[in-house]
Amino acid sequence: MKKYQRLAQQIAEQIELGVWRPGEKLPSLREQVTSSGLSFMTVGHAYQLLESQGRVIARPQSGYFVAPAPGLPRTPAARITRDEAVDINTYIFDVLQASCDASVLPFGSAFPDPKLFPMPQLNRSLAKVSKSATAMSVIENLPPGNSQLRHAIAKRYARQGMNISPDEIVITAGALEALNLSLQAVTEPGDWVIIESPCFYGALQALERLKLKALSVPTDVKEGIDLDALAQALADYPVKACWLMTNAQNPLGFTLSAEKKAQLVALLAEHNVTLIEDDVYSELYYGREQPLPAKAWDTRDMTLHCSSFSKCLVAGFRVGWVAAGRHARRIQQLQLMSTLSTSSPLQLALVDYLSTHHYDAHLRRLRRQLAERKHLAWQALLRHLPPDVKIYRNESGYFLWLELPAGLDAGELSQRALAHHISIAPGKMFSTSDNWRSFFRFNCAWAWGDKEERAVMQLGELIRQMMN
Repeated sequence: MKKYQRLAQQIAEQIELGVWRPGEKLPSLREQVTSSGLSFMTVGHAYQLLESQGRVIARPQSGYFVAPAPGLPRTPAARITRDEAVDINTYIFDVLQASCDASVLPFGSAFPDPKLFPMPQLNRSLAKVSKSATAMSVIENLPPGNSQLRHAIAKRYARQGMNISPDEIVITAGALEALNLSLQAVTEPGDWVIIESPCFYGALQALERLKLKALSVPTDVKEGIDLDALAQALADYPVKACWLMTNAQNPLGFTLSAEKKAQLVALLAEHNVTLIEDDVYSELYYGREQPLPAKAWDTRDMTLHCSSFSKCLVAGFRVGWVAAGRHARRIQQLQLMSTLSTSSPLQLALVDYLSTHHYDAHLRRLRRQLAERKHLAWQALLRHLPPDVKIYRNESGYFLWLELPAGLDAGELSQRALAHHISIAPGKMFSTSDNWRSFFRFNCAWAWGDKEERAVMQLGELIRQMMN
């Protein structure tokens, strides 16, 4: 019997003896780890096993409770939205196209201010490698990508205590390609895929393109994905994959706790469901310590970890990667059938830049600047928007999530704001349901000045007009 099975049996016997009564809360994972001397992973597996046996119930943000005695009603999990045919790309395209005008203030953009990136140094690296590139460079940088770049990425994983072989890493044309190829590698048209609600709109576009069916699981702006609802979705549907953001989630901005990441990985492993982890914002944390991805808790090679340099170093290069584990070969095959490979000069330029050891200094400066700009934007929104507008703020990334008063439509606000050369990202972009129609995402990564201040004042005036 394995350690987690022994612990589960021990707790089950305690429940039978009445040590833990129906409805009573069990010790938290942290308390159980301390008392038993076992790891978080082992304790998490034990609790998940007890849950699958119907002996305990997991309640989001509360912990594990002894299941009600037979005959007593069980608390239903939060509502799950199912979409057998995702159809949202046209709306997303129209919103993004409308805000492409250079005269529009890009509060609706997904990208940080490019002026924050070390473009002179990157351009020098690009010029340097262009002079020395040979005809063989293209061949050498075909999938899985440049060897030196993959080794550099593997070393950054190692600094977080994660053992990722360079052979598991596939270089892609940005994180979105990594995510799309990962999804394609583990699904077939018609399969069910779990996403968050709200979620990054790129996930919705990918599901629509690949003709996959969506299960949208409720996600909270402070606590993250509802694990109780996730467990229900996994139990009720033949899910093939789960596309989630565990660090600085877009659009909400939260970062899952280490405990919830461990629970998430254990739950997906129990149902043999692949996690596609979108982790493009993890470098943009506040504080002293970078949060680990959920993949750090994966011991069964069930997670494809996707990231890129687009949000933290240079957007225009469009260089990302996936730590794909056993799926690496399949993803390389799919890449050869689509984009063929990531740009060889851009891969070489990144290798040259990373060799200068300036990257970490740049990241420290970038995090500080983004935190300062987010604070300034937050203060301006508090000053100028009606007090009935709720502003949700998290300590990572560069987005704020705002909720308009009941009955107001952020899509309508977006249209009115564009007439004044101001863009926002309405909540409808992030879900196939109408649950988020009164919400919008606000990008705080831009330098703050009189122009930005006046734009927020204008947003406040537009909202007041809609309220009257």
